[in-house]
Amino acid sequence: MVSSTKIKSVDFYRKIPRDLTEASLSGAGLSIIAALSMMFLFGMELNDYMRVSTATSVVVDKSSDGDFLRIDFNISFPALSCEFASVDVSDVLGTNRLNLTKTIRKYSIDSKLNPTGLEFRSGAVAKAIKHDEQDDEEYGEGSVTLTARNFDRISHQHAILVVNFFAPWCYWSNRLKPSWEKAAKIIRERYDPEMDGRIILGKVDCTQEAELCTRNHIQGYPSIRIFRKGSDVRNDHGHHDHESYYGDRDTDTLVKTMEDLVAPISVQSLSASDSPPTETKDDAKRPAPLAGGCRIEGFVRVKKVPGNLIVSARSASHSFDGSQMNMSHIISHFSFGKMITPRVMSDMKRLLPHLGLSHDRLNGLSYISNPTDSDANVTIEHYLQVVKTEVMTRSYKLLEEYEYTAHSSLSHSHNIPVAKFHFELSPMQVLITENYKSFSHFITNVCAIIGGVFTVAGIVDSILHNTIRMMKKVELGKNY
Repeated sequence: MVSSTKIKSVDFYRKIPRDLTEASLSGAGLSIIAALSMMFLFGMELNDYMRVSTATSVVVDKSSDGDFLRIDFNISFPALSCEFASVDVSDVLGTNRLNLTKTIRKYSIDSKLNPTGLEFRSGAVAKAIKHDEQDDEEYGEGSVTLTARNFDRISHQHAILVVNFFAPWCYWSNRLKPSWEKAAKIIRERYDPEMDGRIILGKVDCTQEAELCTRNHIQGYPSIRIFRKGSDVRNDHGHHDHESYYGDRDTDTLVKTMEDLVAPISVQSLSASDSPPTETKDDAKRPAPLAGGCRIEGFVRVKKVPGNLIVSARSASHSFDGSQMNMSHIISHFSFGKMITPRVMSDMKRLLPHLGLSHDRLNGLSYISNPTDSDANVTIEHYLQVVKTEVMTRSYKLLEEYEYTAHSSLSHSHNIPVAKFHFELSPMQVLITENYKSFSHFITNVCAIIGGVFTVAGIVDSILHNTIRMMKKVELGKNY
């Protein structure tokens, strides 16, 4: 067996008897300094080990979310009626989707952007609007001309007032005019305004009665509105409770619609409030907008190619006066990709405090235009350049987010003004990964700190001690 004496021979740390050692003030001072230095350097090394560090690289986008990208938005248009507000999507591959409704919600809002009721249901017309065949047949003036002076008086004299808000320059208004006058004449003969008084058809020229049309939030021509006596409120800046008619515009259909409106009202009672409005199974009549503004919120899915998201006034059977269209809007939210939860955002801020600042760059911004003689037909465009950022931790993917830059401008358009969001996605993505720090590397650095400080302090102490001894011997006159 190996004796203990042989084992002791390999001892690297041989002990010197305490009686043979000598303590000094300089050594004590250096020991305290060395201990403090060790503690300070150990704390810095521990802090560096605990701190999260990242590496950033740019790679080709290999998204796991497929070929489509989600766009979430919440935009308020103070001067665009929900009645005609349309969200369209197009791209360079030829995709052109008009008037998206499945994932879009609309709310009528007032001038202060406050909602005036429940969600506005725009509905959808399944077929083209039917008109009478165009001919040279003479027709008389069957409808009564309404102005701001006689509108309230006539509407309160009859249980039901159906009004055609039109513009003489409008193609669709001119297509409707013969049918409207014929239907009005037939209804006047069947329900004499003087003897019966249950219904009357009127018309308003919006080029002459602009204030009256604005009060009723008329933005497309022709607009047919159904006013019921007793249920229409006019003293609150045009807020009202009535219906818009979107059905066929031929004479027979108009006459049948008017008769259906009159049917539940007795001759003795001239108030429509005594009888509830008739329920219709089709989509010909819907509630009219309660205010002149509209808040549009929801999301759309687009292909990951350059494209456009456009908000405009759109209708297949109405005309719009581009000089009077105001596409001013306030953006409450606009972002690309999946919605980021507050918890994930907090974890991300822990890694990268600067990340996420451009995730919703347009939030809270306002873009206002005023249609005047010198500032009409104004389209508001936003040019967005989108870059994907992916953050990877040591064990899992923390998040995928899309940040973007935005440049906006107002430009004059020869067509109907719109609010356009043009987006382009970068083919590259930013990849941020968390750097892994091994525990063994941390222990090695700690040992290096302790050993290095101890050794350096010992060398300094030896030099200082020998220097002091030499100086003392010189003073005593002992030379070696």
